[in-house]
Amino acid sequence: MSALNLDDFVDLIERPDGSVRRDAEERRARLAPPADALGRLDELGEWLAAAQQRVPVRPVERPRVVLFAGDHGVAGLGVSARPAGGARRLVRAVLDGESPVAILARRFDVPVRVIDMALDCDPAELPEEVTRHRVRRGSGRLDIEDALTHEEAEQAFRTGMAIADEEADAGTDLLVLGDLSVGGTTAAATLIAALCGTDASVVTGRGGAGIDDLAWMRKCAAIRDGLRRARPVLGDQLQLLATVGGADLAAITGFLLQSAVRRTPVILDGVVSAAGALVAQRVAFRAPDWWLAGQNSGEPAQEKALDRIALTPLLDHGVTVGEGAGALLALPLVQAAAALAAELPEREDAGDADAGGEQAGDTASQETAAGQD
Repeated sequence: MSALNLDDFVDLIERPDGSVRRDAEERRARLAPPADALGRLDELGEWLAAAQQRVPVRPVERPRVVLFAGDHGVAGLGVSARPAGGARRLVRAVLDGESPVAILARRFDVPVRVIDMALDCDPAELPEEVTRHRVRRGSGRLDIEDALTHEEAEQAFRTGMAIADEEADAGTDLLVLGDLSVGGTTAAATLIAALCGTDASVVTGRGGAGIDDLAWMRKCAAIRDGLRRARPVLGDQLQLLATVGGADLAAITGFLLQSAVRRTPVILDGVVSAAGALVAQRVAFRAPDWWLAGQNSGEPAQEKALDRIALTPLLDHGVTVGEGAGALLALPLVQAAAALAAELPEREDAGDADAGGEQAGDTASQETAAGQD
């Protein structure tokens, strides 16, 4: 296996087609609803057209939810409302169709894929298609030890890339990204604080299940200690993921970068996917042009990361459950934007206006020519 060179992503990732986006904007100007009447739906439709390199845009018909799962050793400090090593229960609820994301996905008719990267359980407890990519059993305690070895971080990163390739090859036209983790928001906040150069208290939130003040202080202390370990390796993104990230976060980063290489749009969920996105942006600055922020989860670290990436959430409904549920709620909005951009009729006077503009231009040219004569 050849060595992984993250610098290659800078050359491999191109922005969505700007000329196609201009064509989409021109087509929008000819549609019946007045300019700006559809608000952000217009922006979404034009973004999709550029991503697809097609005007009018195609409907979004083959989306998929992809959830990376893992347990984080730092959860043993009592930084989460869920028990350490409890991510297996989150995975089981998704597989049994009982979790919020599973119920929403069933309602929206969207398939869900769960990838175990570092669950702290016996692999025999879950289906083989879930556990076959596992890198290790639980990630290390980021406040006192590396979450992963460098080799494990590369393996997880490559797994994320491989999942992105599999989805692109299968014809998936929009990916909804989420995580199933315990302790994941602590690792994510540590990464974001390190990359944004801010203090632990600024990024420490209450997590998906909510924690009390004592747990918040323990979480803040863990992030502070993790930051001390992260700062010396800020120049090496893969080592940063190994030091204070985890297998799920490394996989998410590789997944986001390779999805951009494959020109597959992604909707981000909460703070964990935002942390992976921020690391990926440091690797390849054009990559964020392929992502949407699905929702504002209320986590201060997510807000910090999205501000740095320059992404504005589509929704703000106070959904903190994680699991990709908030990002999945944004999917119908994106599908609506594609449908409107593709199917709205043009105004009856649009062609006349274009022709009138051309005639006016011809007349002006003739007058200019006559004056020169």
